[in-house]
Amino acid sequence: MRVRSAALALSVLTVGIMLWAQEERKPGLWEITTTMTWQQSPFPAGMQMPPAAAAAFGGAPHTTQYCLTQAMIDKYGAPMPPSRGECAIANVSKTASSMTADMVCTGHMNGKASIESHWSNGTATGKVHFVGSMQMGPNPTPVEWTAESTSVYKGSDCGSVQPPPMPKEQ
Repeated sequence: MRVRSAALALSVLTVGIMLWAQEERKPGLWEITTTMTWQQSPFPAGMQMPPAAAAAFGGAPHTTQYCLTQAMIDKYGAPMPPSRGECAIANVSKTASSMTADMVCTGHMNGKASIESHWSNGTATGKVHFVGSMQMGPNPTPVEWTAESTSVYKGSDCGSVQPPPMPKEQ
């Protein structure tokens, strides 16, 4: 169950971070496709992952919807992950076509992620690179992963998709 929670948290974290398309950033519903790769996995070689973990950690593209608010655009220039009490955002730097930030996590996951997003001419890319450890049973296990995303604006109405809370800041 703990692995499933970690899988869901990482999935939400990586998906929430990387949303952007078009030079004019628009609040509303976005569709994000994210691919996560492990440089150092917390799972032993050959271990069969639970289905929820395989979906989040498996390396196959994962697509989800995200409701971006004007407040998120104004404050960060790009979507940021919900903090969920374990992670905080620091060192945000914005330009007309990009943003970078750090995310520091303590708790079930300990470590630091670099966040970047770039947009121009109707395209967008985002990247999160995390180095740290994840609690796996009684022991912390070293982890390193990279999530790369692209996004597509779907419209100004988010429908039933709720915007995430603004993240904690360090």
